[in-house]
Amino acid sequence: MSTASLSADALALVAERFRVLSEPARLQLLHALRVGERSVSELVEATLLGQANVSRHLQLLLAAGFVRRRREGAHAFYSLADASVLALCDIACGGIHSGLSERLAAFTP
Repeated sequence: MSTASLSADALALVAERFRVLSEPARLQLLHALRVGERSVSELVEATLLGQANVSRHLQLLLAAGFVRRRREGAHAFYSLADASVLALCDIACGGIHSGLSERLAAFTP
């Protein structure tokens, strides 16, 4: 679907989803969820972020619809709700990697 057919409200929602993805810690969490569902403590261990920080970022990812939460007793488990976000991240990372390689080659004597 082209952006020309999206309303201003729809474009604002798209922009909000990109804003949520603009934080490196949230990208780390999404990357850690590639392997499947994980508890908050597993995500803390995988990302080396603090527990409060992980919880705050997970709340934003949940509100944006990128992850889903399952509760089991006192524990919360998170998984990807929209795996297509990984394709978007892969595209961005691939472009950055090739662009970085080219820039580094230009500065190598």
